[in-house]
Amino acid sequence: MRKVPLGESLRIIRQGSLNWLAQRPIVVSFEVTDSCTCYCKHCDHAGPRDMSRDLAPAEYRKYMKVLRPCVVQVSGGEPLLRADLEEVVRNIKSDSGLPFIILVSNWSHMTEERYLGLRRAGVDEFCVSLDFPDERHDDFRGLPGLYRRLSEVVPAAAAHGFDDIVMNNCITAANVGEINAIADRVKEWGVNVNYSAYSPRRTGCRDLFLTSADQLAALDRGLEKIKARMDESNWITNTVSTLDATREYFHNGGMPNCKAGLRWLVVTSDGWLQPCSMQFQRFPLHEQARMVREFTCNNTCDECYVSIRSYLDKSFPQLLRENVSDFFSFKSRA
Repeated sequence: MRKVPLGESLRIIRQGSLNWLAQRPIVVSFEVTDSCTCYCKHCDHAGPRDMSRDLAPAEYRKYMKVLRPCVVQVSGGEPLLRADLEEVVRNIKSDSGLPFIILVSNWSHMTEERYLGLRRAGVDEFCVSLDFPDERHDDFRGLPGLYRRLSEVVPAAAAHGFDDIVMNNCITAANVGEINAIADRVKEWGVNVNYSAYSPRRTGCRDLFLTSADQLAALDRGLEKIKARMDESNWITNTVSTLDATREYFHNGGMPNCKAGLRWLVVTSDGWLQPCSMQFQRFPLHEQARMVREFTCNNTCDECYVSIRSYLDKSFPQLLRENVSDFFSFKSRA
């Protein structure tokens, strides 16, 4: 994975430090639509939804002015369903180059042209879901032909050389034995891989959560091999501490002390603040401080260890060391 240029890294560090001290979120996830092209087994966003109440592109400016995150996830549903997605991104990005924008998508509607257009609009990283290293991905996502599309579009986009595509594998009981096969496929495509953990909170289904001794043993073997491979290059984007915490999450059946609403939060497609995508207490834009008092300070939920949490569920010095300062470059983005 390409490193973030030094000047941009310093701006991220500065804004993140200010937000930490002011108890504003470091990362904001904008769910720009609830509509989706897939029917994923592990997700509560499925199929087409009413998009008439989705925020207009210009409305995102006021959220950025109030919340001032240094990193933004643009997600859904499936964000590529929005024909005006590039305009949404342009309204989120400031002249300073912040925030660092991550587009989270299944890529069912991605083309080379749109990939390049979204880069020009301000997307810094493309996070693409991959559950299996073959056509089983289609069955899990409920969308025939999706894996074949990924196998064509991902390498074609990667060939442009920007090194900004990360395949995200959500570890479940169904694919825990495929962790390294997925890494092999991703490396073959010339992109990067990130691992996150399944949460039963979205759907209430615990069948995909790792519980048996065999499943946990497969997880341990898979993650140990992944850690041993991390010296090959930086194409595996997790830190060792995050992989270890992911293992702990599954072995313990949860992870306490969640800081949703404080370190990160979600903006729904119609403009409400939520602590996370799986907690449905809603607050107006200017009441994030009340969200912290009423939700974060009393939060006992331990049912997820998704990527956004795994990167922020650390002390501030560790956050800086692992997620910013270890990944800066003296080279410009160009």
